[in-house]
This record gives sequence, structure tokens and C-alpha cells, in this order.
Amino acid sequence: MWSSAGRGGRSRVGRVWAAGTALALVAAGAACSSQEDQVPSIGYGIDNVVTSYNANTVDGAASGARQAFVRVLTGLSYIGPEGTALSDGDVGTALTAPGDSLTVNYRLNPDAVYSDGVPVTCDDLVLTWAAGSGRFPQFQSASRAGYSDIDRVDCRTGTKDATVVFKPGRAFAEWRALFGATALMPSHVAGRAANVPDVVAAIGSGDADAIGRLAAFWNTGWNLVPGQADPALFPSSGPYRLDSVTDEGGLVLVANERWWGNKPGTDRIVVWPRGSDLPARLGAGDLDVIDVGAGAIDGLQPGNGYTTVTQPSRSSEQLVLATGGVFASVDARRAFASCVPRQELFDTFGHPGYEHSSGLGSGVLNSRIAQPDMLIYPTAAGVVGDRYLQPDVGAAKSALAASGQGAITVRVGYLAPDARRAQIVAAIAAACAPAGITVQDAGTPGYGPGALGAGQLDAVLGGTASVQGAGGADSVVPPAFSLAIGNGTNIGNYRNARVTEIADQLAVDTSDGSRLNLTAEAERILWSDLPSIPLFNAPRATSIASGMHAAVPNPTVAGAGWNMDRWILLR
Repeated sequence: MWSSAGRGGRSRVGRVWAAGTALALVAAGAACSSQEDQVPSIGYGIDNVVTSYNANTVDGAASGARQAFVRVLTGLSYIGPEGTALSDGDVGTALTAPGDSLTVNYRLNPDAVYSDGVPVTCDDLVLTWAAGSGRFPQFQSASRAGYSDIDRVDCRTGTKDATVVFKPGRAFAEWRALFGATALMPSHVAGRAANVPDVVAAIGSGDADAIGRLAAFWNTGWNLVPGQADPALFPSSGPYRLDSVTDEGGLVLVANERWWGNKPGTDRIVVWPRGSDLPARLGAGDLDVIDVGAGAIDGLQPGNGYTTVTQPSRSSEQLVLATGGVFASVDARRAFASCVPRQELFDTFGHPGYEHSSGLGSGVLNSRIAQPDMLIYPTAAGVVGDRYLQPDVGAAKSALAASGQGAITVRVGYLAPDARRAQIVAAIAAACAPAGITVQDAGTPGYGPGALGAGQLDAVLGGTASVQGAGGADSVVPPAFSLAIGNGTNIGNYRNARVTEIADQLAVDTSDGSRLNLTAEAERILWSDLPSIPLFNAPRATSIASGMHAAVPNPTVAGAGWNMDRWILLR
């Protein structure tokens, strides 16, 4: 739902802007305003940390890198507001070719060049595939979905054309989302840092030493440090390039002089992540677009002068449980699930300011894989019935006794401070205490996704694939793979061979009947094993300053910055 805030107060309107309408507003606004009216720099606030330029590592994917760099590191597609992958013709084209196996011919734009003057080439596709394929475990990749289905990438070093051939029977249904925005990293930088002159040749020959050096850099070499932003290390392939990282944590993006497409509407965007004191930034007038979890940040209350949209996102707020420690026993996980007040949590935190009778945000989320606006959702969600909806202290005590443990303490982690998640943990603690389960708030500003597997936490409160900020897409693939053996986003190290098989099947089988049966089967297993507890569609709040043109909420992993190069702020 849209809410419109004027100078005299707030009113709500029930419509969603289309991208085309927003772009038309840019032209109309620019036509009727003089050059002096345009604000030269726009501030963009997000509710996640940005610790790496590489959004494809486990840590990078859990961060806000995809929101910050979606128009810095472009790809052959991007995620639009509806949650689907849209082709980016500025970067290149992707066309399927006839054959027994899915084959896609990629042609990169002849003018495509990084901000350091090095051409964008098929070498970048090869590195992206190698990192996500699972063939080279040295890479700490967040997800292998789709990339593991590729048999080979035919590329002549330094050229603009690549042929991607998928394995027989592994026609990845969402191939258009591969090699998308923030997925293509500059292979020439990795090759130079790793002393690998020919990245394509090294990967093609399986040179273990060279690949190990490439992976070591790929994993951590693009980490961000305040006060440092070497243009040789962080070249851009988009309308903006990273100019600097301020001591206060702001990421300064400036127009990329070598960008071959339409010039950005505004020359400078400053991304202010969590930890940069967003309420103070708002008070100082530094924020013009704000994209955060609804109710997450205390004191961040844009009022007059902003239009605020609060809506359910495609990110599934959930508890991801460890499969070791106090939760090594499935009975202990069942005990915890029995006392989590899921209905109360939805009623209190799951639909702030909106009431949806169906679809996203309309009720407690009863599937980890399907979303409420999908045809397959009712069947998948129906597997659990009314179990685990209201706290059942008796069932929790019985399951805890069956686990062979006495009273247990459950440490729930998340990226703090987060007011909404802190309240959720407090509500769970109150409901579980009578069952002999002490729930401890372990939220911290230093949260990282590896804490769960390292035994430092017992549960993580987050969105799809445990992301702490914007997340989700109109797809069953990422949530399914977050439960697959060996996938980087499976931070609880859940291991069930059949669920992994189902994730692999969902990646290639698009028929409604098959997906209905597969998701229902998966949910039967998951509600028995309980590696996670789904809660509700995470609510997002997007605030847009008056005078802003082309800013459009995007309640997916891409966030509102998906089209930041079209933003124009007129005063």
C-alpha cells in the first residue's frame, strides 16, 4: 500500500507506480524546472551494513551490497519491483540457441568498459561461473543455484562473446537471472591481485594453484575499509562508480565518466548504511530515499516532506536454527517451535499499517519456499495445519524432555540495533519461558552469518537466506537453496538429501503440478526436521523526499536503489 504524506499530514492511496510512469515524471519534472532547481547529491539510507564490494560471497550476500552497488556493478539483468529478472540491454544480450541442452549465447556491449578503462569481457562471466559452480570449493560463494547447472562457458580470453552450455537435463529455469547486477565482478582485478594473467585459461585447465589464489582474493580482496576506495581495486561497470568510503560509513557514488549508456540523472549518490546513524542523518537532511525494515530503526521517522510506503516484501522473516549445540536434537527444535507465538508475532509485527486479505503480508507464513501469492502456496502451506501457530507449553515441555535436556538457553542473533527484531525476540522469550526455554537476545552490530555454524548462536532472526536487510525475489529457488546441502546460504548447516534434491528439481522444473508436489513434499520434511521457523513476509518501509522523481519502492533483494541512476531531486 502507498501512503502519501503532504505538508498537512498523511493520506493513503492504493496504487503502485510503474517504472515507466516514474521515468515519465523525470522528463516532465526536468522540463518544467531550471537547472538550478536540481539537487546535485542524493542521500540513500538502507538498513544493512555494507562490508564488501562483492555481493556474491556468503558475507557479501548477507550484507547490503546488492542494494548499494546495483547500478555500480551492472549485469545482464536486474531485479525489478515485481521480483523478476529484467534484461539490461545496456550491458549486452542473451539469446538461447537450439540444441539438446540449454545453450545461451551472450554478447556484451562492444562499448562496455570498466571505469579504469579495461573492457568488460567474457572473462568476467567465466569467473562468476567458477565462483558459483561448486566445482572449486575454495570460493566462499553464497549460492550455487543455476551456476552449478552450467557444464561450461566457452569464452576466448578478452573477447565480448560467450556461449554458456548447461548440463544435459539441467535447463535452469531462471537462467535470465544469472550473471545479473552485482554478480559480475572485474576479473582483471582478481587476476592482477592473484598473479593470474589469464583467468579463463587458469579456470579452463583447472589450475588448482591459480584458482586457489583467485578464490582467496575473490573471497576477501574486495572488502571495504572506511577511508579507502582505490579506484584500481573497485572499478565500475555501471552508471556510478565508488568514489570513497567515508569515516562515518557513507559510500560515495559518483557518475562514471566511462559509462556508455544514458548519463545518470544525478551526479552523486551517497549510500548511508546501518551503523552510520540514520536518525541523525535524517535530522541533518542527508537522506532523500530511505529503504528499511518497517519499525526496525528507532528514531527514524520521516514526516512531512516525505512520502512513505509500507508494504510486505518478498523476504520471508524467519528463525534459522542451528543443527548443533542445544538444537542438535530435532526434539529440541520442536520444543522451541512449539513455544514460538507465530500468530501473535504476525498480528503485532507482520502487517504494520496495512491489511491484506490475500497474497503477500496477509497472514502467518506457513511455507519456507513458496510465497502467499503463488498458486502452489495453499498446498505447501497446508502441510503444517494449525501446528506451531499458537504457543503450546505442554508440547514444548514434552519435546524438550524427549531431547534428553533439561532447561535450555537459546541465543537468537541478528544485526543490531533493530527495534522490531528486538521486540520479536522479547515476545518469543516471554512465550517460551514457561516451557523451560530461556531465549537470550544475542543481536549485535558485529553480526555475521558465520556465527550460527560456529556455535556462537543457536538461532538467527532474518529474512530469506538469513539476510538482515532487503531480500527476496519472485522465485522459489533462493529459499529452497538456502536449505540445500553445501549451499553458502544454508548457514544452519541443515543436511537432508531429499530436500537438496527437491531444491535441484525446483531449479529446472517449472510446471505448476510438479512444483506443487515438490514444495509440499519439502514442507512435510521441513516441518518435521525444523531447520527453520517461518514467521511472515518482512514488512518494508520506503520513504521518498518531496521533489524526488523516479524513485520507486522495490520490496526485493534489489531495494529501492534498483534504478538510482534515474533519480532526480528538484527543490
